[in-house]
Amino acid sequence: MEETLTRVFIGITFPDEVIKEIARAQEMMSKEKFTGKLTELANLHLTLKFLGEIDEEKVKQVIQKLKEIKFNEFEASLGIMGVFASNKNPRIVWVKINSKALWELQEKVDSAMVDIGFEKEERFMGHATLSRIKYVKDKQKFIENMINIKIKPLKFKVSEFKLMKSELSQTGPAYSVIEKFTLANQ
Repeated sequence: MEETLTRVFIGITFPDEVIKEIARAQEMMSKEKFTGKLTELANLHLTLKFLGEIDEEKVKQVIQKLKEIKFNEFEASLGIMGVFASNKNPRIVWVKINSKALWELQEKVDSAMVDIGFEKEERFMGHATLSRIKYVKDKQKFIENMINIKIKPLKFKVSEFKLMKSELSQTGPAYSVIEKFTLANQ
């Protein structure tokens, strides 16, 4: 019998007011001409760690290790918009998520996952992906316009993180929660 693999990541989802602000930014982005895809609002999240495709036994190990993480809930805020580009070619438009505690939580998650055989994260930047870009005619102008979109620095509480399942299909990814991990209330 073939082992079923599940594509998983550890992430944080956002409250409604943050999603509304990101939707407003996406609307402003849409005024630009580009070929690509906006992230569905239901799929907006911050990835603490992408684990890839793992079997059921490994999923159980991941859940066990994540349950051991002790961390207090914290506040984060929306930051600036930016673009990941390769060879000046815009690929991803993102909004930064500001919080020192977010880095600390990510390090704890990363260490817990290294303990059970995952690679250490090369570099982490707390962000939410707003869109994936396939093609833009005027690359420099597009990048400038994206980083000039002003985001309200909304503050929000992070009181949990989640182990999420990602199922890829023709219409794009669909995410579902495997397990929630609640952060301690100070």
